[in-house]
This record gives sequence, C-alpha cells and structure tokens, in this order.
Amino acid sequence: MTTSFNAEQPLWEPSEEQKQQANLTHYMRWLAEQRGKRFSSRHELWEWSVTDLEGFWSSLWDYFQIQASQPYTQVLASRNMPGARWFPGAELNYAQHVFRNATTAHPAIIFRSEREGWRTLSWAELEQAVGAVAQGLRQLGVRRGDRVVAYLPNIPETVIAFLACASLGAIWSSCSPDFGTSSVVDRFKQIEPRVLFAVDGYQYNGRPFDRRGVLAELQAALPTLEHTVVIPYLHSTPEEASAGLSKVIPWSTLLAQPAPLAFEQVPFEHPLWVLYSSGTTGLPKAIVQGQGGILLEHLKVLALESNLKPGDRFFWFTSTGWMMWNFLVSGLLVGATILLYDGAPGYPDLNTLWRFAQDSGMNLFGTSAAYISSCMKAGIEPGQQFDLSQLRCLGSTGSPLPPEGFRWVYEHVKRDLWLASVSGGTDVCSAFVGGCILLPVYAGEIQCRALGARVEAFDEEGRSLIDEVGELVVTAPMPSMPLFFWNDPDNRRYRESYFEMYPGVWRHGDWIRITPRGGAIIYGRSDSTINRQGIRMGSSEIYRVVESFPEVLDSLIVGVERPGGSYYLPLFVVLREGASLDEDLTRRLKEALRREISPHHVPDEIIAIPEVPRTLSGKKMEVPVKKLLLGMPLEKAASPDAMSNPQAIQFFIDFARQLQARSGSSN
Repeated sequence: MTTSFNAEQPLWEPSEEQKQQANLTHYMRWLAEQRGKRFSSRHELWEWSVTDLEGFWSSLWDYFQIQASQPYTQVLASRNMPGARWFPGAELNYAQHVFRNATTAHPAIIFRSEREGWRTLSWAELEQAVGAVAQGLRQLGVRRGDRVVAYLPNIPETVIAFLACASLGAIWSSCSPDFGTSSVVDRFKQIEPRVLFAVDGYQYNGRPFDRRGVLAELQAALPTLEHTVVIPYLHSTPEEASAGLSKVIPWSTLLAQPAPLAFEQVPFEHPLWVLYSSGTTGLPKAIVQGQGGILLEHLKVLALESNLKPGDRFFWFTSTGWMMWNFLVSGLLVGATILLYDGAPGYPDLNTLWRFAQDSGMNLFGTSAAYISSCMKAGIEPGQQFDLSQLRCLGSTGSPLPPEGFRWVYEHVKRDLWLASVSGGTDVCSAFVGGCILLPVYAGEIQCRALGARVEAFDEEGRSLIDEVGELVVTAPMPSMPLFFWNDPDNRRYRESYFEMYPGVWRHGDWIRITPRGGAIIYGRSDSTINRQGIRMGSSEIYRVVESFPEVLDSLIVGVERPGGSYYLPLFVVLREGASLDEDLTRRLKEALRREISPHHVPDEIIAIPEVPRTLSGKKMEVPVKKLLLGMPLEKAASPDAMSNPQAIQFFIDFARQLQARSGSSN
C-alpha cells in the first residue's frame, strides 16, 4: 500500500548558483572575513553555533546590524536552563527592526480572503496605520508591559494592531475567532488584558459566523478589560459590528488620528507576546517570549534557514491562534512581503491555496503536512493546473510529513523545488530541526538541526544517540525559549513542562532520530508513543501506512498499558464515504502494518469512528484519548474547550466505558 522509494537517493539537490546566492553562504563568507571563522560545511557551522554560543549569537547581532539604544554588557550571563539570561543591558524594539524596511518599493502585505478580493498595503501605508493605532492605544492609557489581546482572523488589521502594540512595549496575545468563549477566557483571563481587538465575525468554508455574542461574553468574563476595539468584518458599519457590546471604540476612530511612529526602548528580555500550549489536559500554559529573543531567532531562521530575501513573497497558511502566524509576521523583519489568507484551505476546493500561490507570485509557500496529505489523497495536480514558476520553496510543519508526501510534492507540484520540512514548537516560536538550501532533500527526512539549537536524541538514561530513536532534547539554551509562564511565580509549571525528565536539559516531548548524515526524522509525540514489548514506535509511522489506504481518511492509535503487564493497542479509523470496515479491509490494514511497521504493532482491534478528536491547532489528541481508555474521567483527561471538534470525544467516553465493562467481565 505504500510507495517504494530509495531513501539514499536525493529527491532534490541545490544548483551551484543557488548555493552561491544563498543568504547562508553570504553569512559564512562574512564570518570568514569579519570573524576569521571558516567552515567547510553546513554541519561544521552548526557544530560551532551550538558550542560557542556567545560567538554565534553575537555574530548574528552584528551581521543583522541590530539597533540597540543601549549596548549589551555580555552575550550570555547565565547558561542555566531554565534561567539563561541573554544580552543583559541591551535595549531595543522589535517593531523598530520591522520598519527599517519602510523605504522599500515592494508591498509590505498582500491579503486575500473568502469574503473579499485582493488588498495590498505598501510599507508607507503600513507605517502610517501602525503609527495611528499606536497613538490611539497611548491615548487609551496603554503603556509598556500592559497586555493587549486580539480575537481576530488573519487580516492586515491584526498585523497593524500587533506592531502598534510592540512599538509601545506592550504585550500582545491573540486567539483565532473560531475559538469558543471558554477557550479564549482560559487564555486571556490569565494575563489580565486592558484592551481587546476583535472582529464582529468571520467566514469559513463559505459560511459566515457572527461572534458578537461571544464578544459580549468575553467583555463580561475579563474584569480587567477597559476598552474593546471592533473591526467590522461581517457587517458594513461600525454600529452594526458593535451591536450589543459596551465600551466599544471603532477601528476607524483609531486610524483617524495619524501620528509619527515612535519605538519604546525595552530590555532584550522584555515580553513581546504570550503564546499558549494546547490546553488538552488543563489550563493552557501562558508562554511568554521576549522582544530580543524573538527578534534574533526569527532573523536567523527566516534569513539564514529559510533563505528569505527583501521583496520575496512569503506565505504560511495559519490562523492567529497558531505560532506560525507570529512567525509569518516576522517575515517583515527581513523585508519580505507577507501574504495573508483568511478562509478554509479547501473552499471552494483544495486548489484554493495553489491558485493563491500562482496569482500572488508566491516564493515560499508554507503549509501543514496534513494539507499536503489531503491534496495527495484528493489526486489534485497543482503543477499541471497552475503557473508555479515563482515558487522556490515549499515549507511543511505541524506533524511529520511521510516519505510519500515528499515524493508527491516532487511528482505533482514541481521538480525543481526546495521542500523544507520543519519541526519545532510554540514553546520557542521556531524550529528545532528544519531546512537548508545548501543541502539535498531526502524522502521522509528533515534536512538538518537548526543553527544555535543543540538538538540531540536521548535515551532514558540521558545518553546521546545517533541513528536511534530517542527523546528530542535541547542541551543548550536558545534566546527564544520562554522567559517564564504567566502566573507561575516559582517556575514550577515551567520546570515540570520541560526539565523534569532530564534536569537542566530541555525535553520537548517528541521522538526523534538523528540520521548519520545529520538530518532528522520526527516520529510523533514521545508521550503517546506505542511501546509494545519494549519496541517503541512513533504514531506517525503507523498513520503513514494506515492513511495510505484510499478507504481511510483519518486515523488515531493509542497504546494502553493494563494491570498485569498486558498492552492493549486499538486503531481507530475514519472511513471515506461509501467504504466499510469489513473483514477484507481489516485484514489488509493489519497485514500492511505487520509488513511495513512490525508484528508487534498490529492493532488488537480496528474500530470505525466518525472523526478524530483534535486540538484547536489541529493536533490529534492521542494522550487525552489514552487517558480516557485508562479510566480517567473527562475532566482529568481532556478539556473539550481546547478541542476544534469537541463532539468527537464523546465516542471515546462511551468506548472507555465499554472497555472497562469488558475488562471487568474478563476478571
């Protein structure tokens, strides 16, 4: 059922011209000329970047010409994790570095949505709008350190509001308007915001969703909220958009008073924004990241790792509730034009984003592995249907991209395309492992470890592994690691989240294998790993086989340890319309898993389900389902408010009861 491929044969290799023109090559030449550092390979450069932390990060400071009103006194005051202190003494502003590009002629933002056609903002228009909104916030009393939150879709106004907030030294946090009331309150209430930016509603998959009722509930549930700025999106007038709400300021009022844009100078580790964990098993963790750390990390990953240049057209399909929105906005730091899309990727069909790529002249198209898999299953032919001549790079993240996904890209999208599969996390708002334009692409393999990220695979005893599956750990600090979690004064939740298994070492919670050639393969979450008879297997490997069947649209597998040492392994599948889980399909699925994975990972039973429960960011909820099957009550296993499809969990609640009844009757 799976496509055969030669893992040793590259799917793509960069040309000599691409290597010579790469930003990373320019940086390596600069290192040789300015620092006397010469490296014969990208791997040698990585080794230096994670060994001489002070040398590497200070070189980025100089290479990117960081503007600081006060100089730093040292690069790294403490290497302890948690507790590393970067660039003490330095004062700067993230937004100031965005507007270093304000004199360029190409657009700053190009936007398209289901609701409206093209909208383009020049750099001058962006700067004027940000200056006006910043002045409006100042008049509302917003100062350095105040929290400003947003319940907004991926539209230009969201970028404007964020940059205005950052220019003031205020702290930004956003949720997508498809989040329900409880999910938003669980996040925003923790950080006690003064101002809320919101839309009256949004459109998705061709349907409008009025959110004014939710906004009224948010106003009532956030006691620190003083002002709500409403942006009409479904309704044509500010009066209609704010019906039923109190203390509303129309967006147009903020824009009506232009003012020169000024930049509050803040310490390097001053908070820039608050991101959130998925909150599948409790209150979402409010992850605080700093202005300077994000500035340096995003300049590094966008310019050197993603090879973005001024004027490039940069897109990632995302909502404002996912860290990739923050990452996309940072494309402005390198002078790129950021492309925003608001709507469903499959409306009116799966060609929508490929059409957007053609019409916008997109150079870097970022998406999820799930979207690539959907296109593959649907049998669409982007390379034949659209002019993708401007597309140089396709980025994939969110979950492991299987080898078949790699091969589909090169067979059905474009032969001469750099496919950059990346994996990282909200926790650092960046990638731990990712792409490099200087290296070949192999099916199913992420090209390399990120510069400055000392990523290793650890066994249970904390020994570093090569070419073996282990825990993904980071053994040296990175500037974009969380400063702290909000409302975690003794860092207890922070330590428990990353440093409990290996003290002083960041454990991320993924299984990883570092390949002999320096690449990486991610096998899924380590806390949901299938470990049967001592043989560990990431769930992504099993999904690759199961979801290659045309009858299977989606799947979920969990391993449940039972008293007495037995191990129960059920596989849940969502079937295509018209397909049935008969004896033939069950037999073929088990045979494929026995053949492609191992006899140890053939499921005990296969069960058809209506849908796979997923988090708001689209991740399969393996661990909460596992906890339900272990007998935990729902309130301890999962939070429905943290789910994109809370109705899906009911099947597993019922199934867990049946499982317990079966277990009881067999004792």
